[in-house]
Amino acid sequence: MSGAKVKMRGKKMRNQPVSVQYPSSSTQNGGDSPLAGGGGDDGPSNIHPSTERPKNPHQHGGWVRGHQKDGGGYAKEMPKYITAGAFARARAAEVSAMLKAVTKTTGSCHVFGALPKHMRRRAMSHNTKRLPRRLRDVANRMREKSLQAGSKKKKEQAKSKSRKARRRHGNLLLEFNRRQRKNMWLETHIWHAKRFHMVKKWGYCLGDRPTYKCYRPCYRAMSSHCLLQDLSYYCCIELQGEEDKLLASLSQLTSKEAGPTFAAALSLSGRRQGSVVVYRAGQYPSQPLGPVTFLWRPRTQGSTHRQLWIWAHPTIKKDLLLELQTVCQCCEPVVPPVVAVVTPPEVVSTQEPEPKPEEIPEAKLVTGTKRKRTSKDASGPPAKKILGDGTRSPTTPVTWRSNSTGIIINDLTLEIVRYRLIGPQSHSVLAETLEAATDCNEMNKSQPSSLWWPEHCKDEEKMNLHQQQAGVYHTLKGIYSTGELPSGTVLGLTVDDPRLTLPTKKVKALPCVKQAQEVDEEKRRELMLRGAPEHCCQSYLWEQSVRDNVTDNKISEQELNRMRSEVLVPGSRLSPTPPQGRVPILLVHQPGKQVGHEMSSWGAGWDLLLPKGWGMAFWVPLMYRGVRIGGLNMSLKHSQNKGAPHFPHDYPDCPAGARFQEEQEAEFLDKFKRRPPAKRTNYIKHGCLAPFRCPWQQLAEEWELISREGGEERRGDRQTQTTTEAATVMEEEMTSRRDISVTKPQSCVTVLRNRKSLRLLSGWCRPTTSKGQKLCRAGGVPPLDRSAATAFLTAHGMSLVWVRLSLLSKGKPELHAMVCVPTADDLQLLNKGLSSSGPQEPPHRDHFKSRIKRRKKGPKKAATSALSSKTEGKEPELPTASEPNSTTSEDTKSSSQSSSNLIFGLWPDPLPSVTSHCSRVTVGWVTQGDFSLSAGCGEALGFVSVAGLLNTLLNQPTEHRGTLLLRNPTSLHYRFAKINIEV
Repeated sequence: MSGAKVKMRGKKMRNQPVSVQYPSSSTQNGGDSPLAGGGGDDGPSNIHPSTERPKNPHQHGGWVRGHQKDGGGYAKEMPKYITAGAFARARAAEVSAMLKAVTKTTGSCHVFGALPKHMRRRAMSHNTKRLPRRLRDVANRMREKSLQAGSKKKKEQAKSKSRKARRRHGNLLLEFNRRQRKNMWLETHIWHAKRFHMVKKWGYCLGDRPTYKCYRPCYRAMSSHCLLQDLSYYCCIELQGEEDKLLASLSQLTSKEAGPTFAAALSLSGRRQGSVVVYRAGQYPSQPLGPVTFLWRPRTQGSTHRQLWIWAHPTIKKDLLLELQTVCQCCEPVVPPVVAVVTPPEVVSTQEPEPKPEEIPEAKLVTGTKRKRTSKDASGPPAKKILGDGTRSPTTPVTWRSNSTGIIINDLTLEIVRYRLIGPQSHSVLAETLEAATDCNEMNKSQPSSLWWPEHCKDEEKMNLHQQQAGVYHTLKGIYSTGELPSGTVLGLTVDDPRLTLPTKKVKALPCVKQAQEVDEEKRRELMLRGAPEHCCQSYLWEQSVRDNVTDNKISEQELNRMRSEVLVPGSRLSPTPPQGRVPILLVHQPGKQVGHEMSSWGAGWDLLLPKGWGMAFWVPLMYRGVRIGGLNMSLKHSQNKGAPHFPHDYPDCPAGARFQEEQEAEFLDKFKRRPPAKRTNYIKHGCLAPFRCPWQQLAEEWELISREGGEERRGDRQTQTTTEAATVMEEEMTSRRDISVTKPQSCVTVLRNRKSLRLLSGWCRPTTSKGQKLCRAGGVPPLDRSAATAFLTAHGMSLVWVRLSLLSKGKPELHAMVCVPTADDLQLLNKGLSSSGPQEPPHRDHFKSRIKRRKKGPKKAATSALSSKTEGKEPELPTASEPNSTTSEDTKSSSQSSSNLIFGLWPDPLPSVTSHCSRVTVGWVTQGDFSLSAGCGEALGFVSVAGLLNTLLNQPTEHRGTLLLRNPTSLHYRFAKINIEV
């Protein structure tokens, strides 16, 4: 045998007992008998097993492994006899050795090795009960040792309940309530969480976009049918007091120059909803807080006490509350009494000490019942669904009162559900979903009731008002499109529970021609011209007591299903309607596109206001009428198609807008850093200083300085600079800014919202339709000259203006694209035709690439130089004064710090001149950009500097006035675009 075979044989035989003998001649029956032959006088007494193993394993007849050339290695003759005792002892020794080898476990072996392979399970490693009982003790000891090993003890996983226990209604509610401690949930949260990508924003958990592709279907819904959104996260602040005192206080937050205020006649009457941009008290036109919408409750005859609802975005709620408390002098909080939140009697009874088992009657001790709660949980109240704001404590004040003015401020956040229906058929969806409340029968009227509607039906005056509101609602069904109604129209109504008329399957709500013919033409024309009458705008949703009564007495789904099962004809409506199935609502018309000369009233719709607790009861019936559901992403696209600024994205002068820009920059920068350097866009070579943010303050300051110094000619010369000169100027400006502190100054940039000034600026830009096909009337605007421009800049020199840019050729604008001024040569390209492509930006030189490489090689060079100097006994050499990079110790420290902050492909702070960095002068940036399905071309929305725009318009010929260039951050190609300022 070879050496390998000998080793293998020795390995196999090392555990064999001594009694197993292998004589050199043969191996028969365990080696305890020799081969037959040699005479018949050889008996058992003559057999003496040898005590030594054969020395020559190659001898014929010994143990051989594998195939042999001579046809085998074993003797072919059978032994004549064996000794039973010796044979049994040899076999017993082998069996005991085998059992010892199987049962013995070394330090590295596991207890599962004692099991055959077909019995081993992976689940045994963490559940020892799956092992046989004889091995459980060993496995538990080994598990305890592994848990105690090391300095840190491994935490033993807590036992979790079974899925069936977790999915029980009470346990599920407890879990949902726990998860709402940080981020509030809307009433439609569970529905959205199953179908949407959820994001945590502004203290809420909101649906951002659906998990299925629906960009174009959602646009079609907004254009031709209906899109539904849940806007209940908007905060509602209620003000109560005398009308004159409320108006005097609120007048400090607004200005008539920016449009209608809280005192507008139509809004003050309660017939229309108003919208206004709120500023800090007395600070107009600077320090705005953001846009809000407001709704006055219609006047009550013979009373001057008024009620006002202000709806604001959650990011400005805190600042707005502080300003309202300041101007209304309502700094005295009204702490809600703890007594009002006492648990109900059935809960109080559970708080008594539990009786002992022997005290419990035998009738109550039923064996075999499953306990759903432990004794620890039994003392507490049952789990209830959170309605309203569940993140604040019961002692947090939500009401503030003023002793001097008598004004009361209430925080109604999440107390009112708000749904928005967008599209021309929104009123058709509402008409099929909602039905005016039916009158109570005589039996309910005669008996006293704790419900609000039976008591309401006893008053004839209130029922007459309800009949008039139902008539206006019936007239609404005959209108073809939602955009035909006056913007902001308000209609109060009381409706039946929409779950009672839920269809068996989804149907698409469309305008009914038959109903349109039945409607009185005169009433319909009156509704389209003037909206709903003032007395029909009244709603009992304004009453806190009615809202609480409706919320507390809502029919549960379980009870409703039981009542449906008792109906004789399955699927028919419950008759009579349950008395607790009447809900007061408010319908508020939302205007569509109100600016510009195209797509008038696009995106109009209705807002549906409901009491809390009724969210899903209205959401599902609305869904069954074929509406599309949109999230936060669709709100942004809706604003983009309307050409309106979206909050907080497009309000850079507001604190919320500045915070949003910082968060967005951090998010984009983090995403940029995650990519390897070779796969990143080098924005320095593209000539893009700020690809992730828009430095509005620096842009306004530079243009204000240019216009003040009268540098039009100097700026015109810079437009024709070569690439080398532009790079030189960039280097000089960058060097001059090294000593400037990186701390950001307080922003003093403002957005121009003066209506008169905006109309003047819009006329000077020569407004056109999309793609610039047709000129629109400017409305008698005076001509633009130097004196008019100087007077305009004196008032609005540091301002930005909201603009819409339509590309004249192909292209898709992107976020943070640069808006630049074309040169005279660029305008000559435009004369050749609209199909001509725009100019190209020459590639820039990356000045920081060498520093980044030096920074990477620095530690290696320093280590090698230190090692060489140590070996040679010399000190490391310092840079000499003749070297270009020789600096002092302080300069070396600052340069090393600056180089450590460098990111490949991005400009470090402070930025050089943002206006003259590229070959074309920059006047602004884009905040929303995409291909517009409504206009059929690429459209961008953003801000430009007022000083830069006026300077551009003055230097442009009349036929090309208002033509600018657009360049995306990742491209060197400029696109021609037409600017429009829509008022």
